[in-house]
Amino acid sequence: MGNGGTRLSIALVGTRGVPARYGGFETCVDEVGRRLAERGHDVVVYCRSLDEDADQPETYAGMRLVHLGALRKRSLETLSHTGLSVAHLLRHRTDAAIVFNAANSPYLPLIRAARIPVATHVDGLEWRRAKWGRGGRTYYRFAESWAVRWSDALIADAHGIADYYRDEFDAGTELISYGAPQIDDAADLLADRDLEPGGYHLVVARFEAENHVDIIVDGYRRSGARKPLIVVGSAPYADAYTQKVHGLGDDRVTFLGGVWDQRLLDQLYAGAYTYLHGHSVGGTNPSLLRALGAGAPTIAYDVSFNREVVGDSGTFFSDAAGVAAAIDAAEADQEAVAARGVIARQRAAAYDWDAVADAYERMCLSLASRELRRPRRPLFAQRTGRAGRTAAETATATAAPTVPAAAQEVL
Repeated sequence: MGNGGTRLSIALVGTRGVPARYGGFETCVDEVGRRLAERGHDVVVYCRSLDEDADQPETYAGMRLVHLGALRKRSLETLSHTGLSVAHLLRHRTDAAIVFNAANSPYLPLIRAARIPVATHVDGLEWRRAKWGRGGRTYYRFAESWAVRWSDALIADAHGIADYYRDEFDAGTELISYGAPQIDDAADLLADRDLEPGGYHLVVARFEAENHVDIIVDGYRRSGARKPLIVVGSAPYADAYTQKVHGLGDDRVTFLGGVWDQRLLDQLYAGAYTYLHGHSVGGTNPSLLRALGAGAPTIAYDVSFNREVVGDSGTFFSDAAGVAAAIDAAEADQEAVAARGVIARQRAAAYDWDAVADAYERMCLSLASRELRRPRRPLFAQRTGRAGRTAAETATATAAPTVPAAAQEVL
């Protein structure tokens, strides 16, 4: 155990659970949780179960699993499941808890009242997601304030998120990025899809407006690409958007839907001539890190989160015309694309899951020892922004956060 022998019980709350099949939070819980369990910690993962007939194992990769239900409605699914999880946690207290998603912050006072030290992984700027109406966006803005007020620590996975919480709330964060897998060049499963390495462009994304799958497909259609576009992804609550995306394609575009075979997904990344990434609001994205780890040259939507990860291993777009130009340029210069793939793997090496787990372990030890317990400030006094600060306050709020050593080369 890399912590001097201290064994903690740690609850991971607010995600769909493990094994990871869906998004960044689940990937983080899976990768970090298993490593903490290997180090001797008692890791409890709360899993969302919407199908009573589905398999519900008691353990996974050394972690203990608690399966609880949720309401089948987009606006209430996460909150209802987290409410049940917190009720269980209050009866089965742990040394520390990590709550994923600032949307779950209304439950933080209950966790604090039970004297369970708690950190909140705030993720990206959820209120910017197009799927939320005015009420949902307003809720998320308040939820950010509640997370700042009631968390003992805040976790950000990207500089842009850390800067946002400093600028808006004068709140510091624990800056802990995700890890990138190292994916080999195996390609035995591609033939079953009539694909060959280097013979296609790839998109992997949940079908949501802020992931810009529509812009990517539209841009590809406008290009003169000879290599086909393979689109992996779907969305349970976005039928209209899904129809729009499908309608923008031509006969060069193949929609695979969700791919749950991890080996096939890895081979799709590793075999892609380019990987197109349209995510714009979620901080450091595991799909983008997976592309780096597979050595897939990336064409990414131009926001700070993506530039932070991709650097000079990729090119960027902001509209359909930019997608078309980037694809045409990539197909015209194979040597440049290959060179970017090499750089991608080099950058991926700095995003190491072992180092990420080290950072989470240190944070949990600090939580359990009460070193990270933050004073609570008045709720409505926190959203300050840059306006109205003194020069000294602004300098303090925007100071560079601490970055795990393994990520400093890239970040």
